[in-house]
Amino acid sequence: MNSSDGCLASSGAVLDPAVALFHSLSDATRLAIVQRLAHGEARVSDLVAALGMAQSTVSAHVACLRDCALVVGRPQGRQVFYSLARPELMDLLASAETLLAATGNAVALCPNYGTDAPTDTTPDSAIQDSKESAR
Repeated sequence: MNSSDGCLASSGAVLDPAVALFHSLSDATRLAIVQRLAHGEARVSDLVAALGMAQSTVSAHVACLRDCALVVGRPQGRQVFYSLARPELMDLLASAETLLAATGNAVALCPNYGTDAPTDTTPDSAIQDSKESAR
C-alpha cells in the first residue's frame, strides 16, 4: 500500500503523530485523568483527591496532556480548571472500550503488554533464565 491508500503503516512520518497520541494515553495516570475529565472540568487538587496521588505527579501528567493538546486549562483567579480539549477524545475512548470488550482477555494476557507480562526482564536475567531452564 502507499500513502494515498490511507495506510498509517506506509510511512514513518505519517505514523509519528498517531504514535505520539497513543503514547500520551498509554500511561495509567494520564488515562485516569482523561477519564475523570470526561465527567467535567477539574482542578489539579480535584484530580489529586480523585486519584490519590502526589500533586507533583498529577501536575506533570496534566502538563503532558496539555502539551499534547488533549487538555486545556481555564484560569479563574489563582486556580486553573482543566477540561478535555477535543470531544473526539471521547469517541476514541468509547471505541477503545468497545474494542476491549471484544479483545480484553487477549490484551490482558498479551506477553508484551498484558497484566501478566513480566515487569523486569533485562537481557542478563533473560539469559540466566534460559540457561537455568536448559539444565
